[in-house]
Amino acid sequence: MLVVISDLHLTDGTTGSTIAADAFEIFSERVRDMAYQASWRTEGTYRPIEEIHLVLLGDIFDHLLSTQWLEEPEGKRVHPWDDLHSEAFIRKIESINRAILAKNAEAFRVLHAMSTGDKITLPPATKRGRPAFNTRRIPVPVRIHYMVGNHDWYFHVPGAPWDAIRGAVVDALGLQNPSTPFPHTLEEALPLRDVCRRHRLYLRHGDIYDGFNYDKERGRNAATLGDAIVVELVNKFPVEIERRFGDTLPVEFREGLREIANVRPNLLVPVWIAALMRRTCTPAQQEAIKEVWDELAAAFSRNPFVRQFDTPYFADRVDFIQGVLFISRLTSMRRFSEIARTFYKKFWDGETSLARHALQEKAVLNAEADYVVYGHTHQPEIVPLDVYETGRDALSQVYFNSGTWHAIHDMVLRETEYPKFIPHHTMTFLAFFRGDERKGRPYETWTGGLGWKD
Repeated sequence: MLVVISDLHLTDGTTGSTIAADAFEIFSERVRDMAYQASWRTEGTYRPIEEIHLVLLGDIFDHLLSTQWLEEPEGKRVHPWDDLHSEAFIRKIESINRAILAKNAEAFRVLHAMSTGDKITLPPATKRGRPAFNTRRIPVPVRIHYMVGNHDWYFHVPGAPWDAIRGAVVDALGLQNPSTPFPHTLEEALPLRDVCRRHRLYLRHGDIYDGFNYDKERGRNAATLGDAIVVELVNKFPVEIERRFGDTLPVEFREGLREIANVRPNLLVPVWIAALMRRTCTPAQQEAIKEVWDELAAAFSRNPFVRQFDTPYFADRVDFIQGVLFISRLTSMRRFSEIARTFYKKFWDGETSLARHALQEKAVLNAEADYVVYGHTHQPEIVPLDVYETGRDALSQVYFNSGTWHAIHDMVLRETEYPKFIPHHTMTFLAFFRGDERKGRPYETWTGGLGWKD
C-alpha cells in the first residue's frame, strides 16, 4: 500500500494560519482504516499488510511564505535568488526551517509516530484468515519519502550545510530519505522508484510544467518569478498595510489578508484584494489600500531579478504580469476571469490541468506505469488517460492530482461587474494497492471539503 499527499504548505506562521495538528490525527486514522481494508485479499481472506509507504509529493514545507525574507538583521536583505551557498542565505533557510519545525511540532510528531508503527496497528489474522480482534494488535510502520516541489526546493540543494538542514527534517518526520538532497524527480529517488514500479505508479510534483514556478534553463535549484511574487508582494503587502494603517482598517479586511497566500494562481491576488476591499472597506480606504499595493507592484516591476526575465523569450509573459499586477488597472479588463485564462495560456500551455503532460510521461508511453500522480495545482483530479492491450487484458492508465490540505479561494463562475470569490477548506489523499491488497482494487482516493466560517 502506497499513500500520496502533497501541497500542505506548512509555514513558520508569520504569513497566516498553518494546518492544525488535528488534520494529521484524522489522516493517520484514515490511513489505518485503509490499511485494514487493504489487508482483505482477493480470495476473501484477511492477511495484515506489513508496511505502508507514504510519499510527501512536494510543497510540504513552505520556505517562501515567511516574513523572515523581509528582515534586515545586518542592514541587508537576503532574497530567494541570492547565492545559495552564501553564509547569509544558509542562515536564512536554517532560521525559517527551524521555525517551521517548531510551529508544526505536533503535526510532525504524528508523522514520526506513524513511521515507527506507534500510530498504525492492525489485528493479526486467525488461522482461518479472519481478523483476531481480541488479541494484541500488530504495528505497521509507515515508510515516509519526501520529494520536493517549488516552495520547498531548497531541500534539493547539495552541500554539507544543506545536509544539516535536511537532517533536522529527517529526524523530526521520521523520513526514509538520507540527509543528501531530497529528490525532485522519481529518477533521483532510487529506493522510492522501485516501490513505485511495484505499484505501477509514476510520481512528480508537477512544477516543471509551470513556466511561472520553474526555470527550464536553470533547473530546480533556481528561484523563479513565482518566488519573487510570493516574497515581494504576497508576504510584503500585509506587513506594509499593518505598518501604515495599524488597526485603523476594518478587522474583517485585516483578518481576510491572512488568506492572501491561498489564492491560486498568484496573479489573481490583486483581483482577490480588490474583492476583499470592496466587501469590507469604505471607498476612501480602498483608494489608500490600492496605493500601497500599486507601490509594491511598481517596485516589483523594477526589481533587477524580475527585469532579467524581460527577454524576447519571456517578454509577453513579463508584460502580462506587469499588466495585471496593478489594482488600479484591473478595471480595464473586460472580464476578471480573463486574467486566469490568460495566465494558464502563457504559463501552462492553455490548460488548467496537468493531465495532458501525464500522457507524455515516458513511463506511460512505455506502459511501465498505469497511474500518474502530480501535485502542484491544488485541484484534486482523476482523469482517464488511455486503455492499452496486453494479451487478453485491457489495462487502464489514469492521471491523479493530489490536491492540497489548504484553504482554496475560487473565483465565481458567473461574470460580474466586480470580482467575487468563494473560499473553502479541502483535504485530499490517495492510496494505491498492489497484487491482492484491497481485494484486488488498485486505488482509493479521498477528498473532503469544509465550508468557510465567516
